[in-house]
Amino acid sequence: MGEDYQVIARRWRPQSFEDLVGQEHIVRTLKNAIQTGRIAHAYLFVGPRGTGKTSTARVFAKALNAEGGPSVQPPIDSEIAKAIMSGNCMDVIEIDGASNNSVEQIRDLREECQYAPAQCTYKIYIIDEVHMLSQGAFNALLKTLEEPPSHVKFIFATTEAQKVLATITSRCQRFEFRPIASDLIIRRLQQIADAEDIKVAPEALENVARLADGGMRDAQSIFDQLISFCGSDITEQDVLDVYGLASPQQLDALLESMLEADYGTLLAKVDELAREGRDLSRLLRDLQQRVRERLLASVQERTSHTEGLLRMLDVLQERERSVQTGLNERVNFEVSLLKAVEASRTRAIDTVLRDLSRMAGELPEDSAEKKSPVTAS
Repeated sequence: MGEDYQVIARRWRPQSFEDLVGQEHIVRTLKNAIQTGRIAHAYLFVGPRGTGKTSTARVFAKALNAEGGPSVQPPIDSEIAKAIMSGNCMDVIEIDGASNNSVEQIRDLREECQYAPAQCTYKIYIIDEVHMLSQGAFNALLKTLEEPPSHVKFIFATTEAQKVLATITSRCQRFEFRPIASDLIIRRLQQIADAEDIKVAPEALENVARLADGGMRDAQSIFDQLISFCGSDITEQDVLDVYGLASPQQLDALLESMLEADYGTLLAKVDELAREGRDLSRLLRDLQQRVRERLLASVQERTSHTEGLLRMLDVLQERERSVQTGLNERVNFEVSLLKAVEASRTRAIDTVLRDLSRMAGELPEDSAEKKSPVTAS
């Protein structure tokens, strides 16, 4: 490997529409656009990091610039296709919006747009993190979007769509990239493991998917790091130890002690987790997910625990920032759990009043009150 080693996220970057995982709604729309010839001049890809926005942009650019005209299955071995996927095609220009956000740079881009493509059918500009452009740069770009040359296409990608000017957004076809489901991430990682001759426990992949939070690139980077640490045999305990995760069994035990308001056991378990070096901020987020699962089950089953679980989840979410930024992470974590337990056991005042009203209505009326008042003679 040595100096020529490529990380997994780059080696396994999607090369075709079929390789894009978890974004079938977008793939179907882009394919239909190519097949029907309804290709817009500007696209806006919106979604969390690592969900395939720039990879999709490259695959789409390759499809648009296929030899012989746009094709949903362009040849992967042509020189143009290889140049586009490697980022070396002079007609497919990738721009980082964070570092190329000045008015002058966008004006240069406008001038370049006027020239016909040198190799390809279309000159395509892929601007990543487009929300980082300055106000002046947005205004300069807007003029090009209003009347773009027929040979130019724009693909914008952003994680913060609310920061993109509405006048820009209104001139684009917008595509929402979803967080990728854990089962799809696990399936992809298992495919990579099989191809790379890596033995990995299913439970290890489940924890990697949990860490990735819906991002395929993050999952592949985590997997790459685990291979560097563990070699060709990765167990669940390896993942827990490297990333400071609590096991599912530890999470369940912690939640049970909270639901039972067993403060002694709760604090003892926190002490055990802290001594093992577990990431308490991550633990709090995982615990929120466990409470959410219990809450949804309670709602479906119409149990009496729904209200308490809802208040518990509210407190855990409110306290997340204090655990992350406080001076003493462990103390803040313990206080968060104790407050969540207390909140779950406190009945809301409107519920108490409603119950009292119901109970009052069920009491027998006083017989004296039923009698008519005696009229004095």
